Amino acid sequence: MGVGGRGRLVPSRRRRCASLPALGAAAAGASRPDDLEKFSISAHGKDLYVNADLYIVAGRRYGLVGPNGKGKTTLLKHIANRALSIPPNIDVLLCEQEVVADETPAVQAVLRADTKRLRLLDEEKRLQALLDGGDDAAAERLEKVYEELRAIGAAAAEAKARRILAGLGFNPEMQNRATRKFSGGWRMRVSLARALFMEPTLLMLDEPTNHLDLNAVIWLNNYLQSWKKTLLVVSHDQGFLDDVCTDIIHLDAQRLFYYRGNYMTFKKMYQQKQKELLKQFEKQEKKLRDLKAGGKSTKQAEKQTKEALTRKQQKCRRRTAAEEANEAPELLKRPREYTVRFTFPNPPPLSPPVLGLHGVDFGYEGQELLFRNLDFGIDMDSRVCIVGPNGVGKSTLLQLLTGQLTPVRTPQKWGGYSPKMGGRTAPKWGDTTPKVGGTQ
Repeated sequence: MGVGGRGRLVPSRRRRCASLPALGAAAAGASRPDDLEKFSISAHGKDLYVNADLYIVAGRRYGLVGPNGKGKTTLLKHIANRALSIPPNIDVLLCEQEVVADETPAVQAVLRADTKRLRLLDEEKRLQALLDGGDDAAAERLEKVYEELRAIGAAAAEAKARRILAGLGFNPEMQNRATRKFSGGWRMRVSLARALFMEPTLLMLDEPTNHLDLNAVIWLNNYLQSWKKTLLVVSHDQGFLDDVCTDIIHLDAQRLFYYRGNYMTFKKMYQQKQKELLKQFEKQEKKLRDLKAGGKSTKQAEKQTKEALTRKQQKCRRRTAAEEANEAPELLKRPREYTVRFTFPNPPPLSPPVLGLHGVDFGYEGQELLFRNLDFGIDMDSRVCIVGPNGVGKSTLLQLLTGQLTPVRTPQKWGGYSPKMGGRTAPKWGDTTPKVGGTQ
């Protein structure tokens, strides 16, 4: 669900807990967390969160994990839009959209994110003009503006912005290049640089490594390990989560569960938790069978088991009357692992090479050649990973292989099998190119 979509946020009862407002308390110098409303979120008629708790401690780095399509990004957007109970003294930033493609240089796009700095610089310029015109009354206010600029490190702002851009792969020329001259992936990097430059109290990143090459991922990994503010990140990169995160929040069964440690620690603790839940479930099922064997009906047996479960919960923690009224006891369900399985038909045998290029030159109009006299072949049992810096032609190579781009010299392509791309058969290059599915 996007911002402003049809999803709804339904707060329910309150509960004392270490909460997102605890982040606000920490920012204000307090040590005791405030109350947090439980929340529920639905999108497109589907419940994503039901009576869930969200608590975030200042200075921790959280990884939000869970199955795809269950509401991780939706939660980030609700926090960013302040649809949850977020103290006003917490500045929240979600990095999700690439910067606008215009004439603004990349470094200026980063610097302009700090509106307070821009406002103070404008005021400084205005006051200096008044002072030069003989208005001595402007001197006192100008001194205060200088103090505020020093406090936010305005003099070092550009150096900081360029350092972040360099870490994300921008050389000096690229840092001064207009954003309209960058691809969407590079403009997304500028957006990430803006977020890191701003250093909000709570920074939220959604799949931050998706648009980065290996060197930029390594830099971001190291940079976030020393992040002093609070971080909430969604990522499928387990190595990234292991290196960066101090805590893991697991979205499961429409609630949030908290684990101290990185992703590897979470996996071990989660597996142990699943084993314990399975034992409890099997014990519950045995008790139900025994009660039924003793003459109890299914309904009576389940009721008696629920009552026993409620008594056990009451021993574990104190519960308010409101909680007891709103949480009816439920029988344990068999723990389930979230798995995704794909079944593909077996392909027919193909003679090598399955796909390849021979003697190919290619370059975009008005630019130097990306490939010269390229020879490349893939056999049936090949498993190929194409790596390299952004802009060297990785995606272009794939488009040449699928026929989406035409070489500029000696086009020859062979292939034993070529699927339809986007509902259309991959186009031929010319008379020297065999038909799709043919061999040469």
